[in-house]
Amino acid sequence: MNLSSTRLRLLGLLPLFFFLTQGVHYWRIHQLGHMLWMCNIGNLLLAVGLFLGKPLIIRLAAIWTIPGLLIWFIYVVLAWGVFLTSTLAHVGGLIVAMIALSRVRMDRTAWRWAFGWYLVIQLLSRLVTPSDLNVNLAHAMQPGWERTFPSYWIFWLTLTVLTAVALWLSGLLFWSIWPAGLRRPSQAAG
Repeated sequence: MNLSSTRLRLLGLLPLFFFLTQGVHYWRIHQLGHMLWMCNIGNLLLAVGLFLGKPLIIRLAAIWTIPGLLIWFIYVVLAWGVFLTSTLAHVGGLIVAMIALSRVRMDRTAWRWAFGWYLVIQLLSRLVTPSDLNVNLAHAMQPGWERTFPSYWIFWLTLTVLTAVALWLSGLLFWSIWPAGLRRPSQAAG
């Protein structure tokens, strides 16, 4: 793996910065549990993947940027407006992920790892975050869905299936742009 090592590893400072700025924001409002939202923890994961030069970790964090951006826009931007730290975490994380993917490329199976990561973070969110924060919807339905779903567990199962599909589509999109195994002409010559 040619990460253009030092430069790409240093790129990990950006998602780490995005994660830390969100942390400061949530610390100030006494809601650190929000740091486990997939978008926030995804920036930390992206930073770790870049620092360690691990394409799989970079890929699974990158896959989450697309559904994360859409959910953030619908449930945060449209409802509450734009906040600097939140914008850095979502838009900045996506930009860094795309730069990293242009180097490490995307394989066809990374979405499965991203889905596994989702299940782990869902369980962790349920176990360690306050239920009133409802981080990653691990405790209750998103308000407004009560008429559609008779119970939380049916909502959760539906959400989990839709999450798997969204991650597969996100991975497919990135794979169509930067497929693994294909080198850019400048890489093939060197």
